[in-house]
Amino acid sequence: MKNMFRMVAVTVFAALLLPALTQAQTPTRPFHDGPVWDITFVKAKPGIGLKYMNFLATEWKTEQEALKKAGLTLDYKVIATEAHGTNDWDLMLMTEFKDLATMEANQDKREEVADKALQSDDKKMIAGYEERASWREIVGDRLAREIILEPKK
Repeated sequence: MKNMFRMVAVTVFAALLLPALTQAQTPTRPFHDGPVWDITFVKAKPGIGLKYMNFLATEWKTEQEALKKAGLTLDYKVIATEAHGTNDWDLMLMTEFKDLATMEANQDKREEVADKALQSDDKKMIAGYEERASWREIVGDRLAREIILEPKK
């Protein structure tokens, strides 16, 4: 009977201790994945940068605000810098999404919201792309994930 009591006591003690040991062995990362940014690198053509900035401050901003209001994006930014070479970009357009899955799942909704905000159709959209191509060159696009420098809660 004593042996049975000891065995039950050891088993209960081990069962209580096991979760603490498991947590102690699992390392906590001091960071976690944050939102996703869609980044476009743009090179404004010489002498026409102001025309492109006017587009960004009107139509592009209208579209971004509509997407943000609809909850399809979190934020947006325009970053300007000097180009370091003839093929380098001087503007970075950034749009923030909650995560990659949300960004991909809402693609069709984003197009609908943008078209409605700009009162656009395919013809108007293509004409706009063609006009802006004479003002700027898209140097590249990147998807980037923000890293939050604290453990995930």
